[in-house]
Amino acid sequence: MDELLAEPGREPLNPRRGDIVEGIVVHWSGSALIVDVGAKSEGVVHYEEMRSLTDTEREALKTGDAVHVFVTDSESEGGSLELSIDRARGEQGWHELQRRFDENEVFDARVTGSNKGGLLVNVEGVNAFVPLSQIVEITGDREQAIAQLSEYEGRTLRFKVIEINRRRNRVILSERAAVQEWRAEQKDRLLEELQEGEIRSGRITSIRSFGVFVDLGGADGLAHLSELSWERDVDPESMFSIGQTIDVYITKIDKESKKIGLSVRRASPEQWDEVVAKFEVGDIVPSVVTKLVTFGAFARLEGPVEGLVHVSELADRRITHPREVVLENDIIPAKIVRIERDRHRLGLSLRQARSDAERLGWRFNQDGGIVRMPDDVAERFGVEQESMPEPPPQPEASDEPSRPAEESQPEAAPEPVRAVSAMQEALERAGVTEQDFGDER
Repeated sequence: MDELLAEPGREPLNPRRGDIVEGIVVHWSGSALIVDVGAKSEGVVHYEEMRSLTDTEREALKTGDAVHVFVTDSESEGGSLELSIDRARGEQGWHELQRRFDENEVFDARVTGSNKGGLLVNVEGVNAFVPLSQIVEITGDREQAIAQLSEYEGRTLRFKVIEINRRRNRVILSERAAVQEWRAEQKDRLLEELQEGEIRSGRITSIRSFGVFVDLGGADGLAHLSELSWERDVDPESMFSIGQTIDVYITKIDKESKKIGLSVRRASPEQWDEVVAKFEVGDIVPSVVTKLVTFGAFARLEGPVEGLVHVSELADRRITHPREVVLENDIIPAKIVRIERDRHRLGLSLRQARSDAERLGWRFNQDGGIVRMPDDVAERFGVEQESMPEPPPQPEASDEPSRPAEESQPEAAPEPVRAVSAMQEALERAGVTEQDFGDER
Protein backbone atom coordinates (compact mmCIF):
# COMPACT_ATOMS: atom_id res chain seq x y z
CA MET A 1 0.00 0.00 0.00
CA ASP A 2 2.83 2.36 0.88
CA GLU A 3 4.43 1.60 -2.48
CA LEU A 4 1.20 2.38 -4.32
CA LEU A 5 0.74 5.66 -2.47
CA ALA A 6 4.32 6.60 -3.22
CA GLU A 7 3.69 6.45 -6.97
CA PRO A 8 3.61 9.91 -8.64
CA GLY A 9 0.09 11.35 -8.86
CA ARG A 10 -1.34 8.54 -6.71
CA GLU A 11 -3.51 9.76 -3.85
CA PRO A 12 -5.69 7.68 -1.53
CA LEU A 13 -9.38 7.49 -2.33
CA ASN A 14 -12.02 8.68 0.06
CA PRO A 15 -14.98 6.33 -0.56
CA ARG A 16 -18.26 7.33 1.01
CA ARG A 17 -21.16 5.35 2.28
CA GLY A 18 -23.26 4.08 -0.63
CA ASP A 19 -20.38 3.96 -3.11
CA ILE A 20 -19.68 0.82 -5.11
CA VAL A 21 -15.97 0.39 -5.70
CA GLU A 22 -13.60 -2.27 -6.94
CA GLY A 23 -11.10 -3.66 -4.47
CA ILE A 24 -8.37 -6.27 -4.23
CA VAL A 25 -8.52 -9.18 -1.78
CA VAL A 26 -5.70 -8.83 0.75
CA HIS A 27 -6.64 -11.63 3.12
CA TRP A 28 -9.45 -14.19 3.53
CA SER A 29 -9.80 -15.75 6.97
CA GLY A 30 -12.89 -17.81 6.28
CA SER A 31 -15.12 -15.53 8.37
CA ALA A 32 -14.10 -12.13 6.99
CA LEU A 33 -12.53 -10.73 3.87
CA ILE A 34 -9.93 -7.95 3.98
CA VAL A 35 -10.15 -5.79 0.87
CA ASP A 36 -7.96 -2.93 -0.34
CA VAL A 37 -10.12 -0.31 -2.06
CA GLY A 38 -7.35 2.29 -2.43
CA ALA A 39 -8.29 4.24 0.71
CA LYS A 40 -6.04 5.09 3.64
CA SER A 41 -7.27 2.00 5.43
CA GLU A 42 -8.40 -1.40 4.28
CA GLY A 43 -12.00 -2.52 4.38
CA VAL A 44 -13.67 -5.56 5.91
CA VAL A 45 -16.38 -7.77 4.41
CA HIS A 46 -17.92 -9.91 7.16
CA TYR A 47 -19.35 -13.33 6.39
CA GLU A 48 -22.91 -12.00 6.79
CA GLU A 49 -22.28 -9.56 3.94
CA MET A 50 -21.30 -12.20 1.38
CA ARG A 51 -24.24 -14.63 1.57
CA SER A 52 -25.00 -14.08 -2.10
CA LEU A 53 -21.80 -16.00 -2.91
CA THR A 54 -22.10 -19.74 -3.28
CA ASP A 55 -19.91 -22.01 -1.16
CA THR A 56 -17.79 -22.66 -4.24
CA GLU A 57 -17.37 -18.95 -4.93
CA ARG A 58 -16.36 -18.21 -1.33
CA GLU A 59 -13.85 -21.07 -1.23
CA ALA A 60 -12.34 -19.87 -4.49
CA LEU A 61 -11.49 -16.39 -3.14
CA LYS A 62 -7.75 -15.77 -2.85
CA THR A 63 -5.30 -12.92 -2.39
CA GLY A 64 -5.13 -10.66 -5.41
CA ASP A 65 -8.68 -11.33 -6.65
CA ALA A 66 -10.71 -8.30 -7.69
CA VAL A 67 -14.15 -7.85 -6.10
CA HIS A 68 -16.84 -5.19 -6.20
CA VAL A 69 -17.97 -4.01 -2.78
CA PHE A 70 -20.53 -1.57 -1.39
CA VAL A 71 -19.37 0.86 1.29
CA THR A 72 -21.79 0.48 4.19
CA ASP A 73 -19.80 2.52 6.77
CA SER A 74 -16.72 4.64 6.16
CA GLU A 75 -16.02 5.37 9.83
CA SER A 76 -16.11 2.09 11.77
CA GLU A 77 -14.79 1.87 15.36
CA GLY A 78 -11.63 0.12 14.22
CA GLY A 79 -10.93 2.79 11.66
CA SER A 80 -11.51 0.40 8.75
CA LEU A 81 -14.20 0.58 6.10
CA GLU A 82 -17.25 -1.65 6.44
CA LEU A 83 -17.95 -3.27 3.10
CA SER A 84 -20.57 -5.57 1.63
CA ILE A 85 -20.35 -7.83 -1.38
CA ASP A 86 -24.08 -8.60 -1.10
CA ARG A 87 -25.05 -4.92 -1.30
CA ALA A 88 -22.72 -4.34 -4.22
CA ARG A 89 -24.11 -7.29 -6.10
CA GLY A 90 -27.58 -6.17 -5.13
CA GLU A 91 -27.20 -2.71 -6.65
CA GLN A 92 -25.83 -4.19 -9.80
CA GLY A 93 -28.44 -6.91 -9.60
CA TRP A 94 -31.34 -4.44 -9.63
CA HIS A 95 -30.07 -2.95 -12.87
CA GLU A 96 -29.55 -6.42 -14.31
CA LEU A 97 -33.02 -7.63 -13.24
CA GLN A 98 -34.64 -4.53 -14.72
CA ARG A 99 -32.86 -5.23 -18.00
CA ARG A 100 -34.00 -8.88 -17.98
CA PHE A 101 -37.56 -7.76 -17.24
CA ASP A 102 -37.52 -5.17 -20.04
CA GLU A 103 -36.06 -7.65 -22.53
CA ASN A 104 -38.29 -10.56 -21.42
CA GLU A 105 -35.18 -12.67 -20.86
CA VAL A 106 -35.11 -16.23 -19.52
CA PHE A 107 -32.22 -17.03 -17.16
CA ASP A 108 -30.99 -19.61 -14.65
CA ALA A 109 -30.76 -18.95 -10.90
CA ARG A 110 -30.24 -20.99 -7.73
CA VAL A 111 -32.93 -21.55 -5.11
CA THR A 112 -31.64 -20.43 -1.70
CA GLY A 113 -34.61 -21.34 0.48
CA SER A 114 -38.39 -21.53 0.81
CA ASN A 115 -41.35 -20.51 2.93
CA LYS A 116 -45.03 -21.44 2.98
CA GLY A 117 -45.73 -19.24 -0.03
CA GLY A 118 -43.03 -20.42 -2.40
CA LEU A 119 -39.31 -20.36 -3.16
CA LEU A 120 -36.59 -17.83 -2.33
CA VAL A 121 -34.04 -17.09 -5.03
CA ASN A 122 -31.00 -14.82 -4.99
CA VAL A 123 -30.39 -13.20 -8.37
CA GLU A 124 -27.24 -11.12 -8.68
CA GLY A 125 -27.43 -10.32 -4.97
CA VAL A 126 -31.14 -9.44 -5.02
CA ASN A 127 -33.58 -11.60 -3.09
CA ALA A 128 -36.50 -12.63 -5.28
CA PHE A 129 -39.61 -14.72 -4.67
CA VAL A 130 -41.30 -17.49 -6.68
CA PRO A 131 -44.98 -18.10 -5.69
CA LEU A 132 -46.34 -21.66 -5.53
CA SER A 133 -48.49 -21.03 -8.60
CA GLN A 134 -45.39 -20.21 -10.65
CA ILE A 135 -43.54 -23.49 -9.93
CA VAL A 136 -43.88 -26.12 -12.64
CA GLU A 137 -43.64 -29.49 -10.90
CA ILE A 138 -45.54 -28.69 -7.69
CA THR A 139 -48.53 -31.05 -7.43
CA GLY A 140 -51.35 -31.86 -5.02
CA ASP A 141 -53.20 -29.59 -2.60
CA ARG A 142 -51.58 -26.70 -0.76
CA GLU A 143 -50.29 -28.79 2.16
CA GLN A 144 -48.73 -31.34 -0.20
CA ALA A 145 -47.24 -28.53 -2.30
CA ILE A 146 -45.65 -26.85 0.74
CA ALA A 147 -44.10 -30.18 1.77
CA GLN A 148 -42.37 -30.40 -1.61
CA LEU A 149 -40.74 -26.94 -1.41
CA SER A 150 -37.80 -28.00 0.74
CA GLU A 151 -36.67 -30.38 -2.03
CA TYR A 152 -35.92 -27.39 -4.26
CA GLU A 153 -33.28 -25.76 -2.08
CA GLY A 154 -29.92 -25.67 -3.85
CA ARG A 155 -31.40 -26.49 -7.26
CA THR A 156 -30.81 -24.27 -10.28
CA LEU A 157 -33.98 -23.52 -12.22
CA ARG A 158 -34.99 -21.45 -15.22
CA PHE A 159 -36.90 -18.21 -14.46
CA LYS A 160 -38.40 -15.04 -15.89
CA VAL A 161 -39.00 -11.76 -14.05
CA ILE A 162 -42.75 -11.11 -14.08
CA GLU A 163 -42.77 -8.21 -11.58
CA ILE A 164 -40.12 -5.80 -10.31
CA ASN A 165 -40.53 -2.85 -7.91
CA ARG A 166 -37.32 -1.35 -6.58
CA ARG A 167 -39.08 1.05 -4.23
CA ARG A 168 -40.91 -1.82 -2.50
CA ASN A 169 -37.85 -4.08 -2.77
CA ARG A 170 -40.03 -6.61 -4.59
CA VAL A 171 -39.04 -9.05 -7.34
CA ILE A 172 -41.37 -11.85 -8.46
CA LEU A 173 -40.06 -14.66 -10.64
CA SER A 174 -41.87 -17.38 -12.56
CA GLU A 175 -40.51 -20.77 -13.48
CA ARG A 176 -43.74 -21.59 -15.32
CA ALA A 177 -43.50 -18.61 -17.69
CA ALA A 178 -39.83 -19.36 -18.38
CA VAL A 179 -40.51 -23.01 -19.15
CA GLN A 180 -43.47 -22.14 -21.39
CA GLU A 181 -41.35 -19.74 -23.42
CA TRP A 182 -38.48 -22.20 -23.59
CA ARG A 183 -40.82 -25.00 -24.66
CA ALA A 184 -42.34 -22.78 -27.36
CA GLU A 185 -38.86 -22.21 -28.79
CA GLN A 186 -38.05 -25.92 -28.52
CA LYS A 187 -41.34 -26.84 -30.18
CA ASP A 188 -40.56 -24.69 -33.21
CA ARG A 189 -37.16 -26.35 -33.41
CA LEU A 190 -38.60 -29.85 -33.03
CA LEU A 191 -41.26 -29.27 -35.68
CA GLU A 192 -38.43 -28.62 -38.10
CA GLU A 193 -36.34 -31.57 -36.93
CA LEU A 194 -38.96 -34.31 -36.55
CA GLN A 195 -39.81 -36.58 -39.46
CA GLU A 196 -43.00 -38.58 -39.85
CA GLY A 197 -42.24 -42.28 -39.51
CA GLU A 198 -39.30 -41.98 -37.14
CA ILE A 199 -39.22 -43.38 -33.60
CA ARG A 200 -38.31 -41.06 -30.70
CA SER A 201 -37.95 -41.51 -26.96
CA GLY A 202 -40.05 -39.23 -24.75
CA ARG A 203 -41.36 -38.68 -21.24
CA ILE A 204 -45.07 -38.93 -20.38
CA THR A 205 -46.30 -35.59 -19.02
CA SER A 206 -50.06 -36.16 -18.86
CA ILE A 207 -52.49 -39.10 -18.96
CA ARG A 208 -56.07 -38.55 -20.12
CA SER A 209 -58.99 -40.83 -20.96
CA PHE A 210 -58.45 -40.13 -24.68
CA GLY A 211 -54.68 -40.73 -24.71
CA VAL A 212 -51.32 -39.67 -23.31
CA PHE A 213 -49.14 -36.60 -23.89
CA VAL A 214 -45.43 -37.26 -24.37
CA ASP A 215 -42.62 -34.70 -24.09
CA LEU A 216 -40.17 -35.20 -26.95
CA GLY A 217 -37.62 -32.74 -25.59
CA GLY A 218 -39.40 -29.41 -25.36
CA ALA A 219 -42.66 -30.19 -27.16
CA ASP A 220 -45.56 -32.49 -26.32
CA GLY A 221 -47.19 -34.85 -28.79
CA LEU A 222 -50.44 -36.79 -28.33
CA ALA A 223 -50.72 -40.55 -28.59
CA HIS A 224 -54.46 -41.16 -29.07
CA LEU A 225 -56.22 -43.95 -27.20
CA SER A 226 -56.44 -45.98 -30.41
CA GLU A 227 -52.64 -45.74 -30.83
CA LEU A 228 -51.62 -46.90 -27.35
CA SER A 229 -51.73 -50.66 -27.89
CA TRP A 230 -52.52 -53.34 -30.44
CA GLU A 231 -55.04 -54.51 -27.86
CA ARG A 232 -58.48 -52.89 -27.58
CA ASP A 233 -60.36 -51.54 -24.56
CA VAL A 234 -57.17 -50.37 -22.86
CA ASP A 235 -56.99 -48.09 -19.82
CA PRO A 236 -54.24 -45.44 -20.19
CA GLU A 237 -53.89 -44.92 -16.44
CA SER A 238 -53.25 -48.62 -15.81
CA MET A 239 -50.73 -48.83 -18.67
CA PHE A 240 -48.61 -45.73 -18.04
CA SER A 241 -47.42 -43.36 -15.32
CA ILE A 242 -46.41 -39.70 -15.44
CA GLY A 243 -42.66 -39.34 -15.87
CA GLN A 244 -42.31 -42.73 -17.57
CA THR A 245 -39.99 -42.83 -20.58
CA ILE A 246 -41.39 -44.59 -23.66
CA ASP A 247 -40.65 -44.94 -27.37
CA VAL A 248 -43.17 -43.38 -29.75
CA TYR A 249 -43.68 -43.41 -33.50
CA ILE A 250 -44.24 -40.02 -35.20
CA THR A 251 -47.49 -40.38 -37.17
CA LYS A 252 -48.20 -36.77 -38.11
CA ILE A 253 -46.60 -33.32 -37.89
CA ASP A 254 -48.85 -30.29 -38.42
CA LYS A 255 -46.59 -27.24 -38.51
CA GLU A 256 -49.49 -24.84 -38.96
CA SER A 257 -51.34 -25.90 -35.81
CA LYS A 258 -48.08 -27.02 -34.14
CA LYS A 259 -49.52 -30.44 -33.28
CA ILE A 260 -47.61 -33.72 -33.22
CA GLY A 261 -49.38 -37.06 -33.57
CA LEU A 262 -47.78 -40.08 -31.91
CA SER A 263 -48.28 -43.82 -31.71
CA VAL A 264 -47.03 -46.10 -28.97
CA ARG A 265 -48.14 -49.33 -30.62
CA ARG A 266 -46.42 -48.57 -33.94
CA ALA A 267 -43.15 -48.11 -32.08
CA SER A 268 -43.38 -51.84 -31.26
CA PRO A 269 -44.27 -53.44 -34.62
CA GLU A 270 -43.12 -56.86 -33.46
CA GLN A 271 -46.28 -57.10 -31.32
CA TRP A 272 -48.43 -56.78 -34.44
CA ASP A 273 -46.42 -59.48 -36.17
CA GLU A 274 -47.02 -61.83 -33.24
CA VAL A 275 -50.77 -61.23 -33.35
CA VAL A 276 -51.21 -61.81 -37.10
CA ALA A 277 -48.87 -64.81 -37.20
CA LYS A 278 -51.86 -67.17 -36.84
CA PHE A 279 -53.63 -65.78 -39.93
CA GLU A 280 -52.97 -66.53 -43.59
CA VAL A 281 -54.24 -65.05 -46.81
CA GLY A 282 -57.43 -66.91 -47.79
CA ASP A 283 -58.63 -67.57 -44.24
CA ILE A 284 -62.32 -66.91 -43.51
CA VAL A 285 -62.46 -65.28 -40.10
CA PRO A 286 -65.55 -64.18 -38.12
CA SER A 287 -65.10 -60.44 -37.49
CA VAL A 288 -66.96 -57.62 -35.76
CA VAL A 289 -67.59 -54.42 -37.72
CA THR A 290 -66.17 -51.64 -35.56
CA LYS A 291 -66.43 -48.54 -37.73
CA LEU A 292 -67.99 -47.40 -40.99
CA VAL A 293 -66.35 -44.81 -43.21
CA THR A 294 -67.18 -43.71 -46.73
CA PHE A 295 -64.42 -45.86 -48.22
CA GLY A 296 -65.24 -49.06 -46.35
CA ALA A 297 -65.76 -50.82 -43.04
CA PHE A 298 -63.22 -51.64 -40.37
CA ALA A 299 -63.63 -55.06 -38.82
CA ARG A 300 -61.91 -56.56 -35.79
CA LEU A 301 -60.66 -60.10 -36.11
CA GLU A 302 -60.13 -62.49 -33.25
CA GLY A 303 -57.52 -60.77 -31.13
CA PRO A 304 -56.70 -57.07 -31.21
CA VAL A 305 -56.22 -56.76 -34.97
CA GLU A 306 -58.40 -54.72 -37.30
CA GLY A 307 -58.58 -54.86 -41.07
CA LEU A 308 -60.35 -52.84 -43.74
CA VAL A 309 -63.12 -54.16 -45.95
CA HIS A 310 -63.02 -51.71 -48.83
CA VAL A 311 -66.41 -50.55 -50.09
CA SER A 312 -65.75 -52.47 -53.33
CA GLU A 313 -65.29 -55.69 -51.32
CA LEU A 314 -68.61 -55.59 -49.45
CA ALA A 315 -70.99 -56.83 -52.15
CA ASP A 316 -71.11 -57.91 -55.79
CA ARG A 317 -73.20 -54.86 -56.65
CA ARG A 318 -72.12 -51.23 -56.65
CA ILE A 319 -72.89 -49.40 -53.41
CA THR A 320 -72.35 -45.79 -52.35
CA HIS A 321 -71.87 -46.39 -48.61
CA PRO A 322 -71.01 -49.46 -46.47
CA ARG A 323 -74.21 -49.08 -44.42
CA GLU A 324 -76.15 -50.41 -47.42
CA VAL A 325 -74.68 -53.82 -46.53
CA VAL A 326 -73.41 -53.76 -42.93
CA LEU A 327 -73.72 -51.71 -39.77
CA GLU A 328 -71.43 -51.25 -36.79
CA ASN A 329 -71.44 -54.27 -34.43
CA ASP A 330 -72.44 -56.66 -37.24
CA ILE A 331 -70.61 -59.98 -37.22
CA ILE A 332 -69.46 -60.94 -40.68
CA PRO A 333 -67.31 -63.63 -42.33
CA ALA A 334 -64.24 -61.78 -43.59
CA LYS A 335 -61.80 -63.30 -46.03
CA ILE A 336 -58.18 -62.18 -45.58
CA VAL A 337 -57.07 -61.05 -49.02
CA ARG A 338 -53.91 -59.18 -48.05
CA ILE A 339 -51.44 -59.02 -45.14
CA GLU A 340 -49.09 -56.04 -45.35
CA ARG A 341 -46.62 -56.74 -42.59
CA ASP A 342 -44.40 -53.77 -43.38
CA ARG A 343 -47.34 -51.35 -43.17
CA HIS A 344 -49.28 -53.24 -40.46
CA ARG A 345 -52.44 -53.51 -42.54
CA LEU A 346 -54.95 -56.24 -43.28
CA GLY A 347 -57.12 -56.24 -46.39
CA LEU A 348 -60.45 -58.05 -45.94
CA SER A 349 -63.33 -58.98 -48.23
CA LEU A 350 -66.92 -59.89 -47.49
CA ARG A 351 -67.74 -60.29 -51.17
CA GLN A 352 -65.04 -62.90 -51.78
CA ALA A 353 -65.91 -64.76 -48.58
CA ARG A 354 -69.56 -65.37 -49.52
CA SER A 355 -69.34 -68.68 -51.40
CA ASP A 356 -67.04 -70.30 -48.81
CA ALA A 357 -69.00 -68.80 -45.93
CA GLU A 358 -72.29 -70.25 -47.20
CA ARG A 359 -70.76 -73.72 -47.07
CA LEU A 360 -69.81 -73.02 -43.44
CA GLY A 361 -73.38 -72.13 -42.49
CA TRP A 362 -73.58 -68.37 -43.09
CA ARG A 363 -76.75 -67.07 -44.79
CA PHE A 364 -77.03 -63.86 -46.85
CA ASN A 365 -79.95 -61.85 -48.18
CA GLN A 366 -80.20 -60.63 -51.76
CA ASP A 367 -78.42 -57.37 -50.84
CA GLY A 368 -75.38 -59.21 -49.47
CA GLY A 369 -76.20 -58.62 -45.79
CA ILE A 370 -75.83 -61.36 -43.16
CA VAL A 371 -79.13 -62.90 -42.04
CA ARG A 372 -77.72 -65.85 -40.11
CA MET A 373 -74.40 -67.10 -38.81
CA PRO A 374 -73.28 -70.59 -37.80
CA ASP A 375 -74.41 -71.60 -34.32
CA ASP A 376 -70.85 -71.99 -33.04
CA VAL A 377 -70.02 -68.43 -34.14
CA ALA A 378 -73.19 -67.06 -32.52
CA GLU A 379 -72.32 -68.87 -29.29
CA ARG A 380 -68.73 -67.57 -29.34
CA PHE A 381 -69.90 -63.95 -29.68
CA GLY A 382 -72.84 -64.33 -27.30
CA VAL A 383 -75.49 -63.68 -29.94
CA GLU A 384 -78.99 -65.09 -29.75
CA GLN A 385 -80.53 -65.72 -33.16
CA GLU A 386 -83.94 -67.09 -33.96
CA SER A 387 -84.25 -70.43 -35.65
CA MET A 388 -84.85 -70.04 -39.35
CA PRO A 389 -87.59 -72.13 -40.97
CA GLU A 390 -86.50 -74.73 -43.45
CA PRO A 391 -86.99 -73.58 -47.04
CA PRO A 392 -90.30 -74.83 -48.47
CA PRO A 393 -90.09 -77.87 -50.77
CA GLN A 394 -90.14 -77.20 -54.49
CA PRO A 395 -93.63 -77.92 -55.99
CA GLU A 396 -93.87 -81.00 -58.18
CA ALA A 397 -94.58 -80.51 -61.83
CA SER A 398 -98.31 -80.82 -62.70
CA ASP A 399 -100.71 -80.09 -65.52
CA GLU A 400 -102.62 -77.54 -63.43
CA PRO A 401 -102.42 -73.96 -64.63
CA SER A 402 -100.11 -71.75 -62.61
CA ARG A 403 -101.59 -69.38 -60.05
CA PRO A 404 -101.71 -65.67 -60.69
CA ALA A 405 -98.54 -63.85 -59.77
CA GLU A 406 -100.20 -61.94 -56.95
CA GLU A 407 -101.15 -65.20 -55.24
CA SER A 408 -97.58 -66.50 -55.18
CA GLN A 409 -95.52 -63.50 -54.06
CA PRO A 410 -92.16 -64.59 -52.60
CA GLU A 411 -91.50 -63.83 -48.96
CA ALA A 412 -89.51 -60.66 -48.30
CA ALA A 413 -85.86 -61.22 -47.59
CA PRO A 414 -85.21 -61.24 -43.85
CA GLU A 415 -83.47 -58.27 -42.33
CA PRO A 416 -79.73 -58.63 -41.62
CA VAL A 417 -78.84 -59.91 -38.18
CA ARG A 418 -77.39 -57.14 -36.00
CA ALA A 419 -75.11 -58.60 -33.32
CA VAL A 420 -75.59 -56.35 -30.32
CA SER A 421 -74.10 -57.92 -27.21
CA ALA A 422 -72.35 -56.60 -24.13
CA MET A 423 -69.00 -57.29 -25.72
CA GLN A 424 -69.74 -55.38 -28.92
CA GLU A 425 -71.37 -52.49 -27.08
CA ALA A 426 -68.17 -52.06 -25.07
CA LEU A 427 -66.02 -51.72 -28.18
CA GLU A 428 -64.68 -48.24 -28.64
CA ARG A 429 -64.53 -46.83 -32.05
CA ALA A 430 -61.04 -46.76 -33.59
CA GLY A 431 -59.85 -43.27 -34.51
CA VAL A 432 -58.51 -44.24 -37.94
CA THR A 433 -58.78 -42.21 -41.16
CA GLU A 434 -58.69 -43.14 -44.82
CA GLN A 435 -55.18 -41.75 -45.07
CA ASP A 436 -54.02 -44.34 -42.55
CA PHE A 437 -55.06 -47.18 -44.86
CA GLY A 438 -54.85 -45.61 -48.30
CA ASP A 439 -56.98 -46.75 -51.21
CA GLU A 440 -57.73 -50.43 -50.65
CA ARG A 441 -59.58 -50.73 -53.92
